[in-house]
Amino acid sequence: MKATLARVLTRQQIEVVVKLAQTIWTEHYTPIIGKDQVTYMLRTYHSFQTISNEVDKKNIHYYLIMQETKTIGYMGIRLDDESLFLSKIYLLEEEREHGLGSQAISFAKELASSHQLPEIRLTVNKNNTNAITAYKHVGFEIVADICTDIGEGYVMDDHVMVLKV
Repeated sequence: MKATLARVLTRQQIEVVVKLAQTIWTEHYTPIIGKDQVTYMLRTYHSFQTISNEVDKKNIHYYLIMQETKTIGYMGIRLDDESLFLSKIYLLEEEREHGLGSQAISFAKELASSHQLPEIRLTVNKNNTNAITAYKHVGFEIVADICTDIGEGYVMDDHVMVLKV
């Protein structure tokens, strides 16, 4: 299966990202962090307003992950001074374990290389074992652990992972 990535630039594309986030986060993260934190995360970090602001003003680039004409996920990246930060990469449940995430990572590696950035960094919830395994499979290594207060009594308890490009 071959994935293509399309940069998110329009209101309609942002709405697709929001809808995907609602589906993916509810299904995947509820068992990991609970329904209340998922609701908070969707409202705070995956809303139309937040994503629009990130695209317009914060230099975060979103991409729809497509297979033929079907949108199957999305990715968000930020080009920092020393690395490409992979802030989001999510696939619909039925599309996982088909190599599509690896293709999206390859796309991120090409972006990092084209901007002469030596590494890709990301954070991943310590209990998201499937994602950690997938990241390790493509060469990421855990380099640190962080616990970040994100408001309303919630934290993100994450591994920091790095992939040298």
